[in-house]
Amino acid sequence: MRYDFPDNFIWGVATAAQQIEGGMRDGGRGLSNWDVFSHIPGTIEGGGVPDTACDSYHNLERDVEKLKELGVNSYRFSFSWPRIIPDGTGEVNPEGIAYYRKLLTLLKENGIVPNATMFHWDLPYALQVKGGFGNRKMIEWFLNYANVLLDNFGEDIKYWVTFNEPIATYVGNAKGFFAPGLSDDAYARQCCHNLLVCHGETVKLFRSKGFRDSKIGIVVDVWKHYPADADNEEDVMSAMLANETEGYGMFLHPLFIGGYSDYLNEYMTQNGVMPEILPGDFETIRQPVDFYGMNFYNVLIDDTEKQRRLAEEHGGGGNYQNRPEYHTELLGRVLREIIEEYRIDVPLFISENGIPQVGLTDRESILDDQERIEYVEKVLKMLHGAIQDGIDVRGYYLWSLMDNFEWSAGYEHRFGLYYTDFDTLELIPKKSAGWYADVISNNGLGE
Repeated sequence: MRYDFPDNFIWGVATAAQQIEGGMRDGGRGLSNWDVFSHIPGTIEGGGVPDTACDSYHNLERDVEKLKELGVNSYRFSFSWPRIIPDGTGEVNPEGIAYYRKLLTLLKENGIVPNATMFHWDLPYALQVKGGFGNRKMIEWFLNYANVLLDNFGEDIKYWVTFNEPIATYVGNAKGFFAPGLSDDAYARQCCHNLLVCHGETVKLFRSKGFRDSKIGIVVDVWKHYPADADNEEDVMSAMLANETEGYGMFLHPLFIGGYSDYLNEYMTQNGVMPEILPGDFETIRQPVDFYGMNFYNVLIDDTEKQRRLAEEHGGGGNYQNRPEYHTELLGRVLREIIEEYRIDVPLFISENGIPQVGLTDRESILDDQERIEYVEKVLKMLHGAIQDGIDVRGYYLWSLMDNFEWSAGYEHRFGLYYTDFDTLELIPKKSAGWYADVISNNGLGE
């Protein structure tokens, strides 16, 4: 059996500025919250820092050459706010504008459609010390930044994304293991609310520009939790909490339905973490978008009894699945349920998908990434079935083009189609790169 995708299907790869660019203080760039956070001892696995990363700032031609080798027809990347406006609000950095202009020129010359994210977690540190997203002035600051991007790059970008995975802002302010490293649940929820207002105001700004061919959307990751036993109240509540109070429901409900869900409102009220909400906020947040990007990596099964048992065995705390089970077979179900529950009536993209290589040290083992091929193949077959069933998925972006700085996991987790030698900065194709190039060339895959 063949799995042929629609003729106009988008095949791409995704990256993020903080993870690949490096050049931390080059070309007039300012510091980001992640630059500072990563230099705090103990915050990053293996002690890695993003100062150089893959050095894409100095190697754009190298990166685009790899995109050409793969044959992708779209590239999802992000702008670095501290490279565009080093202090977040002041003078625009011409070298930053020139860097992204060069990238867009190279993409256009090679027939690769840009899919650009305005904010992929790297907040200018100068704004972090002013309160970050917890400061309502962030709406003004972000709109100024968005306006600079739209005025400089506008219709040169086909797909604009306001925010990637807003949950990272919650994690960084409530859980402490992402930048800025705070542990204040109430403050984190205010940050998320203000971020959503930023999104809505940015969509309004985008519409005011009158772009003819460019589209705008947002990316929200979905790590959907299901109870291991639907008759076990503890399992059911565990999954509900994960989905609705610390997961995708916090964002998809206000974005597509309006307001926060009754469940989330009750939770935030009872726990004293309700953010300040001004009149008109929810109307602003619920601006119509042109597409929704869903980052999908896995489905999680909540078995509370098993977790208790493992906690006792391991001394408490943590996720004890060193090699997690990947529930790719549930992708179609997740897509259908998310669309129905949140009344999503716009086209979708799988805007990130992949698995890491962890614990491998020799190059040959890393280059032979058969496990990644098997995982992506299963995902694509499930995605094909969902499209056949009528779900309007327009494209797929594999995470990631190259091994890079994986946030709190540093350089210990390798997601790339290309092996990055972090000493020489050479990019070497893994087995999966050739396989994915064949999928793209054939617009699908066989049995």
